[in-house]
Amino acid sequence: MTALLHTAAELDALPRTAPSTGRRAVVMTMGALHEGHATLIRTARELVGRTGQVVVTVFVNPLQFGAGEDLDRYPRTLEADLAVAELAGADAVFAPAVDEVYPGGEPQVRIAAGPMGERFEGSARPGHFDGMLTVVAKLLHLTRPGLALFGQKDAQQLALVRRMVRDLNFPVEIVGVPTVREPDGLALSSRNRFLSAEDRATALVLSRALFAGRDVLAAAPSPTGDATPAAVRAAARAAVAGAPLTLDYLSLIDPSDFTEADDHHKGGAVLAIAARVGATRLIDNIPLTFGEPQ
Repeated sequence: MTALLHTAAELDALPRTAPSTGRRAVVMTMGALHEGHATLIRTARELVGRTGQVVVTVFVNPLQFGAGEDLDRYPRTLEADLAVAELAGADAVFAPAVDEVYPGGEPQVRIAAGPMGERFEGSARPGHFDGMLTVVAKLLHLTRPGLALFGQKDAQQLALVRRMVRDLNFPVEIVGVPTVREPDGLALSSRNRFLSAEDRATALVLSRALFAGRDVLAAAPSPTGDATPAAVRAAARAAVAGAPLTLDYLSLIDPSDFTEADDHHKGGAVLAIAARVGATRLIDNIPLTFGEPQ
């Protein structure tokens, strides 16, 4: 049975399974768990095996929400989350209150994401990534895992966590897990529940734009064919043209520093999109590789 923990003391007292042979993996969430989160938990279980331990954190981090964002509206479904986590193979769910994570109120010392966190999502949501990295650092200290798993859907978040771990010498391996999608291509998100039927149909434009860019690259006659970054961008933008949404950005990004990839880019890239559909802001992305067959 999955243990439900609310305090750092309870978490600290949680016995590690077979500490001499098993590793602890952590999956950090803000709750409202769906199949994407379940995939992260199942992947964690596969990676640590029977002798390892999987801890899921459920915490709606107020530092990640700016003025006018949906902190109060964000769904809180702990009982259902516990059921999802248990079914997926979690050993424990750590669901602390805000004053447990920030016992002195909002922290005066925080981790700064730097220039890499000021672009794209950081530009649309100033301070968001500082708050995200601060709570990730705290939760890594509290859970002390060997592995931490994050979804590739939040590509900039994943890149920044990896950079923080590398730059600040955190003793943890960061594992990215591919985005989970509905059969029609819509990326799973806790915010999808806010979409009306009409908005949900519109939201499919995001994934269609990404797939259009991917298809141009896949159709290149060879690794050195005609699929340039410019051609990929053009195909993706054509798929968005005229759609009833407000586009924040549609960019081809160098994942090493989250800058726009130039027209001669080779290697890994992230084709990313963010848009407001009705009252709901959605993000999506797909990884691409230039210079190799797709």
